[in-house]
Amino acid sequence: MTATEPAGAAPATPPAMSPEPGAPRPAPGATPPRAPLIARAAAELVGTAALVAVVVGSGIQATELTDDVALRLLANSTATVFGLGVLIALLGPVSGAHFNPAVTLAEWWTARRGGAGVTARELAVYVPSQVAGAIAGAVLADAMFGEPLVTWSQHDRSAGNLLVGEVVATAGLILVIFGLARTDRLRLAPVAVASYIGAAYWFTSSTSFANPAVTIGRAFTDTFAGIAPASVPGFIVMQLLGTVVGLALVAVVFMRGRTGQEQPTA
Repeated sequence: MTATEPAGAAPATPPAMSPEPGAPRPAPGATPPRAPLIARAAAELVGTAALVAVVVGSGIQATELTDDVALRLLANSTATVFGLGVLIALLGPVSGAHFNPAVTLAEWWTARRGGAGVTARELAVYVPSQVAGAIAGAVLADAMFGEPLVTWSQHDRSAGNLLVGEVVATAGLILVIFGLARTDRLRLAPVAVASYIGAAYWFTSSTSFANPAVTIGRAFTDTFAGIAPASVPGFIVMQLLGTVVGLALVAVVFMRGRTGQEQPTA
């Protein structure tokens, strides 16, 4: 769920995958060198599948253990925080650990605007991999707990306040990831991104889906973490809007200063 290091950041890749001495490091959105696209696609598929399996599976487990909705959400959010942190740390050196079309789109836009980021070809591979992984993760979670493998969720989440929550959740996620990239601190991404998602479970009305692929996957399970298919388009539109808002916030908050040579003369 995070980009790869910008220039000057501490390397997140193993020594064998690091650039040659003196070569520029990948900037936000760039994928680690020497990782074949098929490996990156596999990492995105497996990582997104594992993330959704954690979200859905912990929701099912919590439902079986308690009738207290607050405890269910606490269990669900706690499992997600730990699971997401591990997945980012594990797969970040391979694909950047996006697990999220909103993050991939934001990085593609960054590259299109002159920065480093995923190419259109990588975008076309990453997003389907993430969506397929999300669906597979929901089916896997249902299988582990003896639920029907595919049952469309009946959990309506179409209320306007929930849609506002998705804009806030996604904008904050983009701000965290690209803010870390702008300040050369992406080494903190496993902790920072997972912590943000855990907090957003509680401070956003929507419980922070903040991810189009995960939203689609969670429509395939009629369990605690599910979302009705009719609610999916609204959530995705708001997540894309949140992505735009997040990038705008990054541009303003982390505005790059001018060098001494660019300063106007008196």
